[in-house]
Amino acid sequence: MAGSSGGSETSVSGELKEAEEAMEGPRIAFYGGKWASTIPLVLFILWAIFQSGVLGIGDTNGLVIGALLATIIGMFFAKGSWKTYANTIFEGMTQRVAATAIVAWLWAGMFSATMQTGEFVDGLIYAADTLGVGAVTFPAATFVLAALLATGIGTGYGTTVAFVTLFFPAGVLVGANPVLLFGAILSGAVFGDNLAPVSDTTIVSAVTQDSDIGGVVASRFKYAIIAAIPAFILFLIVGSIMPSADLTGTAPLEGTAPGLLHLISMGIVIYTAIRGRHIVEAISWGLIAAIVFNLVFGLSSVSDIVALQVTEASAWTALPFVVVADSAGVGGSLLNGAVGFFPLIVLTLLIVAMARIMIEGGGFQAMQDILLNSVATGVRSAETTMVVGTAAINGMITINTAAEIAISPYIARIGEKFNINGYRRANILDANTAALGYIFPWAGGVLVGYQAMIGILEPEYGSVMVIEPVSVVPFVFHGWLLVIVFLIAAITGFGREYISDRKSEEVSRV
Repeated sequence: MAGSSGGSETSVSGELKEAEEAMEGPRIAFYGGKWASTIPLVLFILWAIFQSGVLGIGDTNGLVIGALLATIIGMFFAKGSWKTYANTIFEGMTQRVAATAIVAWLWAGMFSATMQTGEFVDGLIYAADTLGVGAVTFPAATFVLAALLATGIGTGYGTTVAFVTLFFPAGVLVGANPVLLFGAILSGAVFGDNLAPVSDTTIVSAVTQDSDIGGVVASRFKYAIIAAIPAFILFLIVGSIMPSADLTGTAPLEGTAPGLLHLISMGIVIYTAIRGRHIVEAISWGLIAAIVFNLVFGLSSVSDIVALQVTEASAWTALPFVVVADSAGVGGSLLNGAVGFFPLIVLTLLIVAMARIMIEGGGFQAMQDILLNSVATGVRSAETTMVVGTAAINGMITINTAAEIAISPYIARIGEKFNINGYRRANILDANTAALGYIFPWAGGVLVGYQAMIGILEPEYGSVMVIEPVSVVPFVFHGWLLVIVFLIAAITGFGREYISDRKSEEVSRV
């Protein structure tokens, strides 16, 4: 989802049906009418803008507080018993679209942390030095590699976790500008999230617009590559202009080759995902390989991977995963890789719940009716409305697959009204939700990268800076260019197809 996993068509069937049913009328009545149902999401966005944009605080915990307060305040605007409002919160939180992202984050976190423990970062530094990839070219190279990984495994979120955990510290330690490097990682995630056949955003965009997945992917390649080429060039140009990372106080670079064994671990994940296995299975095989390489080649100990910590030595401390520490507890890469995402998991559940409130309260329908009846008056304005509408909804529902599911029935209605082909509708729908899910400072794609970042940089990397989400917004080049490409396409008619031009040969249904 949200570039979070390569799920099957059936993984989102329930949410798609619920989105269509929500068009029939609101379930929750609000003081102030349908628009009052937008209060929780609007308050959350205002909180996020103030916290991230004005104060420059990227802390996910703060966003959780903002989401909780916004959800509670919204309750006071609900008419009658609050039971329906409360039940809607639970309905939103239990949607599979949120659970899919959460599972992918946990698995990707464990996998990346275990490879980091196994000296993969040192291996990347060694490879960069050997191949002559320096501070200027590292962001551009990272963009290409992240795009390839995300396209192969179908998870932009998982790719972001892996690259922030592994490539980000390696790139900063060779001098690459940290802000630009983070933008390159997010851009690569956008590319793969948009283009991967096994990405949930690809699947949702195809099935909701009555199109086959293969045809959709083939038809959108031209848009993706038109945005990707100038993005790559921009990363090279800006990489030569922006200042290098301040490495004052960091340990000297000591890249070593053995950690590069984990390229095999990553290759196993890509190969398994391409063969059609679920992303959880694919990452599990990669995780198993990483653990084996760590132990067989002495890249880490058992206790580096999983450690049960006790305060006194005993017979149990003879076990390799039981260690003496200052305080009792549990540690190791498996725990550390997963636990860092707990605040983001809570935030995701709250965002999806607030989106559900807006849908059930009729606010979403009111917004789309305005676009459908007043703004979309011709083919050009209809396609422009699709681009702008998906952008607006993604700004509110920041988990991009959830946003895509919510708006897809309206994209279908607008497109069918003006005889626009399902492939074209699917491409507009997916490109904008994929791109903007990695641009807004409070969006899931940005926050998952930030959450991974703050868990790895200290104390090992000393003064390496943490990138606040708001600072990376201008540098997600591929994301911005993809939106611009579709705005231009909507205005000029580039790539436009009508229903009569061609039909899907094998429509995937849920």
